[in-house]
Amino acid sequence: MSNNTEQLIGYCGLYCGDCFVHSGVIADLSRDLRKELRSARFDRTAEALAEVPMFRVFGSYSECYEVLGAMVKFRCKRACRGGGGNPYCKIRKCCQRKGYTGCWECSDFEGCAKLEELSAVHGAAGVRNLRRIRRSGVKSFVNGKRDWYVKAST
Repeated sequence: MSNNTEQLIGYCGLYCGDCFVHSGVIADLSRDLRKELRSARFDRTAEALAEVPMFRVFGSYSECYEVLGAMVKFRCKRACRGGGGNPYCKIRKCCQRKGYTGCWECSDFEGCAKLEELSAVHGAAGVRNLRRIRRSGVKSFVNGKRDWYVKAST
C-alpha cells in the first residue's frame, strides 16, 4: 500500500477516512456547542426550564453537558495503520504478527472470532468490506462503495 488514502484502510476492512472519530467532526461540534452553551449561560436557562412540566428533561442538562465533554475527546488523529484506534486491537496485532496488509489476505477471515469485536458498532460492515477488497482490490475499494455499518444478519 503506497497511496495515503489506501493507508486509511484498517486491517479489519473498515475505512478510517469514513470514521467520525478520525475526522473529528463530532468532537469539534461538541466543543463548539459547549462553548456556545457556556457563553449563553444555558445552565441557568435549563434550570428554569426544568420547572416547566413539558421541559422537565432539562433537569438532566448537566449530564448532557458532561456527555458533550466526553465527545470532545472522541478523536483519533491517526488511522489504524498509524497506531490510531484501539491500542489493544486483536485484529491489528494478528495481521501484524502474520505479516498481512489486512484480513482480506487471510483465508480464514470469514469465520474469524477476532472480527466479532466490530459487530457491536459496525455490524457486518468489516466482513463485507473485506470481501470487496478481496474480490476487487484495494484501489477499487478506496474509490468505490464502503460500508461503515451493516446489520449483522447480512
